[in-house]
Amino acid sequence: MEKSSEEELHLRIKGHIFVPEHVILTPEEAKEVLKRYNAKPEQFPYILSTDPVIKEIGAKPGDLIKIIRKSETAGEAIYYRYVVEG
Repeated sequence: MEKSSEEELHLRIKGHIFVPEHVILTPEEAKEVLKRYNAKPEQFPYILSTDPVIKEIGAKPGDLIKIIRKSETAGEAIYYRYVVEG
């Protein structure tokens, strides 16, 4: 069975060593993050809804995304991005 080009793209994106883990926060998790940083969602750096990883995980504009990157010094670095229409 042949893989479609979309499936191949998925394997290249999610399986690539330079693509960190992206997680859509639940409304409760997002509320906690906003409270912790005393911020509004639009104050976080934006990520477009057309970004390949965002499309892959099914995030929609208005979602808050947690990005978990490996760090040699900290072990793990957490970043947050706000999904906007792209």
